[in-house]
Amino acid sequence: MRLLMVILVAVMALPWRLWGETRQVTLEEAIMLARTRSVDAAVALNTLRTAYWEYRTFRAGLLPEVTFSATVPSYSKQYSSYQNADGSYSFVHNDNLSMNGALSLEQRIWLTGGTVSVTSSLDFMRQLSGTVGNRYMSVPVALRLTQPIFGVNDVKWSRLIDPIRYREAKAAFMSATEQVAMTAIQYYFNLLSSRQNEASARQNVTNAEKLYEVALAKRKLGRISANDVLQIELNLLNSRSTLTSCESQVKSDMFRLRTFLDLDPAVDIEPVVPESIPRVHVDYDRALAFALDNNSFIDNIRRRQLEADYQVASAKGAQRQISLFAQIGYTGTDRNFHGAYDPLNANQVVQVGMSIPILDWGKRRGRVKVAQSNRELVRSRLRKERAEFSENLFVLVERFNHQQEQVNIAGRADEIAMQRYDSSVETFMVGKISALDLNDSQASKDSARLKYLTELFYYWYYYYQLRSLTLWDFPTDSPINADVERMLMM
Repeated sequence: MRLLMVILVAVMALPWRLWGETRQVTLEEAIMLARTRSVDAAVALNTLRTAYWEYRTFRAGLLPEVTFSATVPSYSKQYSSYQNADGSYSFVHNDNLSMNGALSLEQRIWLTGGTVSVTSSLDFMRQLSGTVGNRYMSVPVALRLTQPIFGVNDVKWSRLIDPIRYREAKAAFMSATEQVAMTAIQYYFNLLSSRQNEASARQNVTNAEKLYEVALAKRKLGRISANDVLQIELNLLNSRSTLTSCESQVKSDMFRLRTFLDLDPAVDIEPVVPESIPRVHVDYDRALAFALDNNSFIDNIRRRQLEADYQVASAKGAQRQISLFAQIGYTGTDRNFHGAYDPLNANQVVQVGMSIPILDWGKRRGRVKVAQSNRELVRSRLRKERAEFSENLFVLVERFNHQQEQVNIAGRADEIAMQRYDSSVETFMVGKISALDLNDSQASKDSARLKYLTELFYYWYYYYQLRSLTLWDFPTDSPINADVERMLMM
């Protein structure tokens, strides 16, 4: 038992990385995992799903609606007041059982904004005390029309606004998937940079330890000064301190990327430096055309313009309200069921109601002016936003086109800095340069490597940012599409 406890303690004392699985993850794989497993991707999909069902609800509201309503049964035993012919009141005892049911078909009129419905109903009442008996009343068919005369046509405006809102939601979802890729790129290159910094720091510690041993040997021979030995020892201590900080940063960046990609906590991610980048030149005019056709920003502008116009129309319609109600049909009543349907009598109702303000001190007119002012404000803001959108896209295209050359320059600088550092180490070994010169070449080497990774990051970030704005894949010269309906049904 004691031996087992010793083994268990020894195993638990092993470094944490021995427990985890080391997994190489390329940039393309990280983007794919982010789009399918990240919380951001799930939020984007659920947002689209909400917009989809809102659009389905709108479409369903344009179709006929069939409704069945019934009360089965309703029992009443109570006294109620009754006014006699001479104006006096008396109380009448009621003891009855009633039931009713109605089936209606209702349809909104797209052209006028009114409502037309066809209803069929049947009412039954049985008197349980006094003169006991049954009564039936039928309305085999009743055609009703409800129509606002000067009010705003909500159906018309919904048919204009809601399809645009749904297209905006679909385009926003496509852009959001590209923004998920941008976040994955940021986390990926953060880990890649910290991994490279850790590797450089560990190599620097190894080189510093070797140089310190050589320096001690040279000092014994009197070939270098004590000051140089102290400087090299200080470099060794600084290298070890830097390594500790780099290891901590690697754990932090790995945790962030692993959580974002929804990977197992035991997985030790090993990012791979992208070997190549797409060689493509983006023309601003084409990019702007794609953005204006595909991006949700344009549908957002159209929707907000229409909503502002709708607010003005609603305010104007509220200045005077006139509504028409008409009903045409047949009804019948009898003590038995069949008699309630034969014979039938005409049942017609026509009502025209109106509400026209005579003196409201300019309240309704003021609401119209407020709506019109808000519409002009929205139009001004939209012109500004559109100009800023075009400007930001232009800057992005220019940065992306120049970033390819920046990556090439940084890559060549990284190679030269590495060769210079290797040469400096060999030269220091034979005593031809000082420790300060060696430190300078080491710092240049680390800086060049970090610069190269930074330029790579900016390239890929700009690349997916362009995809997000234009929803166009420039290397293949094809649109970025997705089967939205299939994804929503998954």
